[in-house]
This record gives sequence, C-alpha cells and structure tokens, in this order.
Amino acid sequence: MTDPATSRLLGPAEVRALAERFGIRPTKRLGQNFVHDPNTVRRIVKAATLTPDDVVVEVGPGLGSLTLALLPAARHVHAVEIDPALAAALPGTVAEFAAPLADRLTVTNLDAMRVERLDPAPTAVVANLPYNVGVPVLLHLLTALPSLEKGLVMVQQEVVDRLAAGPGSKIYGVPSVKLAWFATARKAGPVPRAVFWPVPNVDSGLLAFTRREPPPGDRAAVFALVDAAFAQRRKALRPALAGWAGSAAAAEQRLRAAGVDPMARAETLDVEAFARIAAQP
Repeated sequence: MTDPATSRLLGPAEVRALAERFGIRPTKRLGQNFVHDPNTVRRIVKAATLTPDDVVVEVGPGLGSLTLALLPAARHVHAVEIDPALAAALPGTVAEFAAPLADRLTVTNLDAMRVERLDPAPTAVVANLPYNVGVPVLLHLLTALPSLEKGLVMVQQEVVDRLAAGPGSKIYGVPSVKLAWFATARKAGPVPRAVFWPVPNVDSGLLAFTRREPPPGDRAAVFALVDAAFAQRRKALRPALAGWAGSAAAAEQRLRAAGVDPMARAETLDVEAFARIAAQP
C-alpha cells in the first residue's frame, strides 16, 4: 500500500506558505511546533513499523506534514486537532498534496483528552504530541482506545527519557509506571530542533511502545497508589504510604503481604509490585 509517489511532502517553503494562506501562527498555549523536514516525517513513519492494515490516530496534525507521510502507509488516518482553523484547513491540504489518498483521512476537531471512540478503531498512534500535554494525552488514548496496539510519539527528550526509564533509575517516576501498565516502551532516537517551525527551546525525541497485558488488578486503584508513593519519593514506602493506607503500620502490613520491603523506595518497584500492593485488603 505504501506509495510515496501518491503523496507530496511539505518542506519549509510549503509549511510557511500554508500557514500564511490559512492565517496560522503557532502558539505556545497549544504546544504548536510544526515539522517542516520531509526526511524527518519519513523517518517517523518508517520507525512506526506500520502495516497496510493499520489505522492510525495522529494527535495535533498541525499543517499536515506527518499526515501526508502517514496516508500512503496506513489503511486510515484519524487526525485529531484541537485548533479549529487547522482542523478546517487539513482536508484541503491533503486534497492538494495527496488527492488519491484523501478518502483515507478523517479529521476530528476535538481536544485529544476528550477522545472516547474513533471509527474505524485505531491500531496505532503516531504523532508529534503537543509538548505541554504529551504524557496525559498518551495515557488517555491508551485508556480510551483499547484497540491501540503500538505507537511512536515525539515529545520532549526529557519526557522520552522518563517514560522509557525502568525501576532503579533516578528519573523513573509516575509517568514511567503508568505507561508500563499499558505498554513496553523504548527510546527511538533524537529529533533535531532545526526540523521544527518555530524552533523549540527544548530537545525532542521519539518514543516507541507496544501494548502489553496489564498486571491483574484495578487500574485506578494502582494509579492512586503510584501517585501516593511518588509524592514523597525520598521516603521509604512505609511512611510514604501512611496516608494512603490509613497509618504507617497499615502500610507496612500491606507491603509485607505483597512481598515488598517496607523500607524500599517507590523508585525501586516495577508496575507489577505496585499492582500487588494495591490488591492487598
């Protein structure tokens, strides 16, 4: 299905011209930094390991740089865009640069945090996520769209590092554990600042993930425990979880019942350990 000849990609001149045509000025409030390098979007699509049967959800398509690269590689692309002007402009851009593939695109003008269902059901998320809400958007999509099997997202390099971190790392924390509930994640490489317009003041990177079976237990209960444990990450779990359990003694009882050292710290536990603790009566 992949046919590069059916989709022209956007370079710096095209991105600036489209922005001027539609009266678009990137805003920090929406975390907008548009990719204007064709090689970068080709690299992202290749790294996403899409199949011709995949249905992709792209959050924050902006002016369409990545969208145009995704359309030849997937059966369908859901572009979820919060900015009404950008959402209205995208179908016309696709008609201009990838007319034979226009029927593969559905544009939804919506905050990604409010997405609950998309048809056809997405199997992959590939996106340059808005940097100010990247983590909550990713976790929401994995919660709301159980059909998602894999993904490749671009966020700040610092966020990539945290999401891919494992137990024992100094940067392992709440986002690391919560993503691990849903998926196995890995770093997929840096992205130069120069490929964006406007140039961001942070480094960017790619995060790849594959959905996995979650541990047994109630996700909301486990996530509440994780929040409590890392709220005082420098403390041992016994005192750190006193408020969550009702007392330090109750916390110790539940920790021991789960096979966890009460004097361990949150950063040493994997998601399975948190699930065991949360399951204790």
